[in-house]
Amino acid sequence: MLLFFIRHGDPIYNPDKLTPLGRRQAEALAKRLAQYGIDKIYSSTSNRAIETAAPTCELLKKEPVLLDWCNESHAWEDFAADNGRGGMSWVFQQERYINLFVSDEIRRLDKEWYNHPALKNTRLREGKQRIQKETDALLASLGYEHNLEKGTYNSIYENNERVALFAHQGFGLAFLSCVLDIPYPQFSTHFDTGHTGMTVIEFPARIGNVIPKILQLSNDSHLYRDGLPTDYQNRIKF
Repeated sequence: MLLFFIRHGDPIYNPDKLTPLGRRQAEALAKRLAQYGIDKIYSSTSNRAIETAAPTCELLKKEPVLLDWCNESHAWEDFAADNGRGGMSWVFQQERYINLFVSDEIRRLDKEWYNHPALKNTRLREGKQRIQKETDALLASLGYEHNLEKGTYNSIYENNERVALFAHQGFGLAFLSCVLDIPYPQFSTHFDTGHTGMTVIEFPARIGNVIPKILQLSNDSHLYRDGLPTDYQNRIKF
């Protein structure tokens, strides 16, 4: 199985929708995905995710399965915290959490990183456990039973499907860390996703023990092909 995790296109957060650029990004992505096909399409219940999936659904004549647990509003409740300036922001964007996340103290806690005393007043533990549970249920429905202790999956049948999930940055960093058994502090501080960035994870199509592997992380070559800007977060050109 190939699992495609796709962040939504360039957004307007209020009201929740894509910008004109975001719609063009979604159309470019759809042309790429249509070349080889997608068997199942899932989407967050957010409008910006649904609008990003729409051109792919149209070309492939498929209806998306909406997953509310992927909506970024739920991730925000768990993975955002007081930023000390009278507001809230993602923990992976705050210097104090970033410095903590890369510390030896957090690394030594490994899978129980959320038990660090400095995190006791956050909802990081609840958020991680919630997304882990839902992620494991989704993958089990696709034939891959997660062994959390070993960090592997038991494949109960040979799955050659291509499955796409359209969702969000803040949710996606937690989701991908759960899929790959990489502790969230390490994943969220060292990796990121851009608008319509396509992350491809291979689950070997065999019965028995399998370990998923990222083949591409937040690939945006579809934007380059269509002559669209490839700026990261609309601020860094490369």
